Amino acid sequence: MKYRLWLCLLFSLAIGFTMYFPVHFNGLVYDFRSIPLLVGSLYGGIYVAMFLYAALAAFRFLLGSPNNLFYLVSILPTILLVALLLRKYKYLSIVQKMIAAVLVCTVIKLVTFLIYLSYLHSLELFTTNLLASLKTYILQSIVIAAYIYLIEFLQTYYRMQEEAIQGEKIRIVSEMAASVAHEIRNPLTAVRGFIQLMAMPYLDQTKVQFYQQISLEELDRAQLIISDYLAIAKPEPEKDELIRLNDEVQYVSQVLLTIANYNDVKIEMALHEGQFCMHGDRNKLRQSLINIGKNAIEAMSESGGVLEIILSEQANKMIITMRDNGVGMTQEQISRLGTPYFSTKEKGTGLGTMVSFSLIRAMKGKIYITSEKGKGTEFKISFPAVRWDSFHPDIRHTSKSLL
Repeated sequence: MKYRLWLCLLFSLAIGFTMYFPVHFNGLVYDFRSIPLLVGSLYGGIYVAMFLYAALAAFRFLLGSPNNLFYLVSILPTILLVALLLRKYKYLSIVQKMIAAVLVCTVIKLVTFLIYLSYLHSLELFTTNLLASLKTYILQSIVIAAYIYLIEFLQTYYRMQEEAIQGEKIRIVSEMAASVAHEIRNPLTAVRGFIQLMAMPYLDQTKVQFYQQISLEELDRAQLIISDYLAIAKPEPEKDELIRLNDEVQYVSQVLLTIANYNDVKIEMALHEGQFCMHGDRNKLRQSLINIGKNAIEAMSESGGVLEIILSEQANKMIITMRDNGVGMTQEQISRLGTPYFSTKEKGTGLGTMVSFSLIRAMKGKIYITSEKGKGTEFKISFPAVRWDSFHPDIRHTSKSLL
């Protein structure tokens, strides 16, 4: 509706402008009113066409032109011609549209002049200085052909942009779906591994309970991952809690153990003696570290290897180091790591790493990457350190490796 209203306004103004600045010779008035009249009708439809015809009659009356009734009778038959063209216009090619517009525009002018001059009994005016009249028709044809071409070009360009945007949206949705599946597969793989471990005969009941607890926590993490991707545009921690990094590094190592065993990779873990913690969201920290660790394991999957997970302290910062001896990366790959849709894996999307990096930075963490092609990669993730016993002086906690 708004589109048609704008067409009515713009093309009626164009009709008025062309009528206000006409060319007079041999007692006749030549202008290009038929161009905005026809173009507005073709791209607005029959209701816009009727409005523009009414606007044409109104402008002629306001300008004080003579014989308005005769002119109105002369131009009315051309509405039928425009209506007939409208029925097939949108199905024509751009060249056919240009030719049709030129022909109809010329016919509108000829029919109007001939009927109008017939009423005035002045048909001889039409043949006087025929060459000059022909020039106006040629110029009119060139202008309307260029007009139609420009409109069709802009419409085609706009449609191509819309298709490109739609295609990009579909691609993003596809990539996002693949990345969500990739992220959810991590906790599901861990749960599957622990369920298999619980099926082992003569397994200690304490370990069974421990495996059950981790499996439930990993299922909860899968649910949280889905929520994270729904809010991927704003990856900020939902919680601000004190997190004991020794516990988290140990937990992440346990989860990665099942993936490492499947890929013939060993995990070596070294915890810090002091009980340090950080402020952040526990589940999002786990998601980020597990994703980085899983990528490191997959980088060594062809020949096996060792993944080192080390927690250390330096300059009031707690540093989590993940070091592998896998395929490594070039400097160009390192610079692009964490950007959307870049991955060193053949079927990777890069969105998992992007989300992990975003979550780490949102918790005031910093990421440092060093790598050498064929020798491996090292991730250093640092967080501002807070001593646990400064908040809980009566609590002492000793971590034991369950690997």
